[in-house]
Amino acid sequence: MQKCSPCVLCLLLVLPSFAQKKEEDRLHESYNVLKEILGTPDKGIPRDLLDKAACVVIYPSVKKAGFIVGAEYGRGAITCRTGENFNGHWSAPAMFALEGGSVGLQIGGEATDFVLLVMNDKGANSVMSSKVKLGADASAAAGPVGRTTSAETDIAMKAEILSWSRARGVFGGISLEGSTMRSDDGGNKSLYGKELSAKEIVREGKVQTPASGKPLIQLLQQTSPKHVS
Repeated sequence: MQKCSPCVLCLLLVLPSFAQKKEEDRLHESYNVLKEILGTPDKGIPRDLLDKAACVVIYPSVKKAGFIVGAEYGRGAITCRTGENFNGHWSAPAMFALEGGSVGLQIGGEATDFVLLVMNDKGANSVMSSKVKLGADASAAAGPVGRTTSAETDIAMKAEILSWSRARGVFGGISLEGSTMRSDDGGNKSLYGKELSAKEIVREGKVQTPASGKPLIQLLQQTSPKHVS
């Protein structure tokens, strides 16, 4: 039986560790994005909408270049409220990907942060499918901004997914219709060390929140501990 050289063994040990670190950094960046946005209630996401949301998806620093070459995509994290009726605590985070559509045209050359709220169980079930196209598989709309904005607006009542963006410090609602979202199974494997889909993580509860994801989940738990139907 042929033995591996010391260099090959070292590489086999380093690569998984490096991949895990990338996903841990992604969770940390997602936490920072959400913390900063929630910290500006007059210009951020209306709190009553967050209380009504079943899931939250954060994509930090999405760049246009990825969409130009077609080989890259926005990488972020999703967490959903647990329980059959989404009335429990926030789940362990799963890695999630954002691809294609008109995103590249909208965000220009700047790195842009995106935050999406999945507003009901129908939207959550669509997102948990293998791949969801916004505007086709799930109705999507630009989210309203500011704490005085009521969740009882037509846009919030009808849309399954509301989305916001932030670039150069400017935060506002943005439509991501035509884009697709899916579970980043490779990222989930790097983070948790085994094959897992986003559904298995956030809906079936097959893993505990890793240390790198606890700040994000604790932030949501403190900000919106109860689901308001």
